[in-house]
Amino acid sequence: QREFTQKKTFTSWINSILAKHTPPYVVSDLYTDIQQGHLLLDLLEVLSGQHLPREKGFNTFQCRSNIENALTFLKSRSLKLINIHVADIIEGKPSIVLGLIWTIIFHFHIEELARTLACTYNQPSLDCSSATDSSPKPSRSAKKSAKIKERWKMSATKALLLWAKEQCSLHGSVSVTDFKSSWRSGLAFLAIIQTLKPGLVDLEKAKARSNKENLKEAFRIAELELNIPRLLEPEDVDIVNPDEKSIMTYVAQFLQYSKNLPESEEDMQEKVREAMGWLAAQEKKLAKLLVETENETYYQKCKEMMSFMETFNQEKTPFLPVLSSKRGEAELSEGQQQMREEWDKVISQINEWKAKLDQMLPSPLDSIEAWLQEVERLQAEDLPDLQDPFKAMSLFREIIVIFKGLMDCFDSHLDTLQSFKNEDEKNMPLVLPEKLEEMKRRFSNIHSTSPSIFLEYHYGLCSAIANEVKLKLNIWDVKYGAKESVESLLENW
Repeated sequence: QREFTQKKTFTSWINSILAKHTPPYVVSDLYTDIQQGHLLLDLLEVLSGQHLPREKGFNTFQCRSNIENALTFLKSRSLKLINIHVADIIEGKPSIVLGLIWTIIFHFHIEELARTLACTYNQPSLDCSSATDSSPKPSRSAKKSAKIKERWKMSATKALLLWAKEQCSLHGSVSVTDFKSSWRSGLAFLAIIQTLKPGLVDLEKAKARSNKENLKEAFRIAELELNIPRLLEPEDVDIVNPDEKSIMTYVAQFLQYSKNLPESEEDMQEKVREAMGWLAAQEKKLAKLLVETENETYYQKCKEMMSFMETFNQEKTPFLPVLSSKRGEAELSEGQQQMREEWDKVISQINEWKAKLDQMLPSPLDSIEAWLQEVERLQAEDLPDLQDPFKAMSLFREIIVIFKGLMDCFDSHLDTLQSFKNEDEKNMPLVLPEKLEEMKRRFSNIHSTSPSIFLEYHYGLCSAIANEVKLKLNIWDVKYGAKESVESLLENW
């Protein structure tokens, strides 16, 4: 399934790139078409803007020579081509071909796009002075370059994820934590579309639709309205463990679209002024509502909040492009900085209001809500990256114990939620039905993501143990003259 999805996605991506080639080239079967080498050279020429040497014929020698030229060019760009050999490409071996194409996609498409976000998100980019040493040592330059390259590779993925999170954060409960199950419902794709081009999507209606319907709608709108090639189908994403590389390739196209959006400085300033006026009005409206509903019942407070949020989400649509500006702090004007501060202030007040309402939920829903928030907080946290392996081991063990303890309560909390009788002694509803449905959706999301997160914790623990073992073994390189020193070392072990 994964191989099939990657082949289909990568083929569509290649065709979207080769449409710019003169003459245009269309790949029908990736494993077969790549064997002659011309496909690779055409692709690399479009991506790099360089003219590459090639043999014009199609005999075995000429095909081999073309593939060698392509691989040589990639190596000149400091790309690691591990276990990728000419003979395997000529044979069209699926795993090798897909590995090679992914390397090209990541370097020329994802890295190049994410590089522009690196400094904004404080990621270590090859262009950022903080990531490189101003006084390189010749004897270690090759190792050092490889380490920086690997560090940036991880950061490119993280920068793209942070960008996706930022686009979705403007739409309430749409959460993105990875390039796998977070996209299964289709809501994340729709949220990004709504941010990039407001008015095309109704997220409230989308929450009531099936995953496949949302994915189908997102891919259709992206293709027709944003001119983003349809690299995926709903059945590629609406599965337990969708392919991460395919989703990253598709999401990067939305980032590409956002980079191409024209932006006039005068228009931006005018929009900032309008946004500031709207934000000030929302703050006053929210403060007034809090005073007016102070003595109301929990149910009535929730209704008022839902009404406020419905209007808030509708009215914010025209301001989304300016509120989600991709610029870093250093590039923002004074007005834009004030607008961001005001936006953060309003969102903070809304979240504070929501938190207070969650604490007022009738028992046992209050404890279930607290449990949901704790699990979601733990899932959203980045894995610790500690230099001290011993501290990392302790921290990962602690996280695993906490996460396991929380997940042990999953079934009982879900049963309690599903059997909750939503009416008081007067047969009046205690909680808005929408709130109960939202809690059930969050349970579903936790159920689908928790196994992979649990594995990540164990991977982190195992990595920390391996690093600690390496550290200890290095100590043994030192010669210990006294018996007591060796006994002390063993006891420490």
